[in-house]
Amino acid sequence: MFIQTEATPNPDTLTFLPGCEVMGSGTANFTKALEAEPSPLATRLFALDGVAGVFLGSDFITVTRDGADWDALRPRVLAAVMDHFTQGQPVMAGAAASDDDGADDSDVVKQIKELIETRVRPAVAQDGGDIVFKSFEDGIVYLHMQGACAGCPSSTMTLKNGIENMLRHYVPDVQEVRAVEQ
Repeated sequence: MFIQTEATPNPDTLTFLPGCEVMGSGTANFTKALEAEPSPLATRLFALDGVAGVFLGSDFITVTRDGADWDALRPRVLAAVMDHFTQGQPVMAGAAASDDDGADDSDVVKQIKELIETRVRPAVAQDGGDIVFKSFEDGIVYLHMQGACAGCPSSTMTLKNGIENMLRHYVPDVQEVRAVEQ
């Protein structure tokens, strides 16, 4: 198994590409070791000294460090990921059920979610992150940034100059976009 690594705009985060599917659908974001219990892979990565966050995407794993040196941490992450996949271990122990099917969403919220899903998420996934819609209230779209996007120095610029401008262009009811914590 050959695992590639890619830098992200966030210097504390690297993307690991194992060359196979990681998550069949959806994503999973873990910012603490205690949260990682549903994922044997994330649990294995948090066992490494220096790992502060794990984000699982469709075909990538994003690892955030807590100040550790990448030269020392990268080989340990690579070994853990390789061991996990070569042993045939599951990425997630159980399916995370979503209780939001969007059935009660207004037309404006459906439009916002569609734009985020088709235009924003694919772009930020290329940088090892994800952006999740949280709510729309009084003209303000609230988004949660995950993976490499969380804590990235350029995330505010991405929100304001990229996502906000695009949403305001296509959805006149949108006045502002703000990042929120989980």
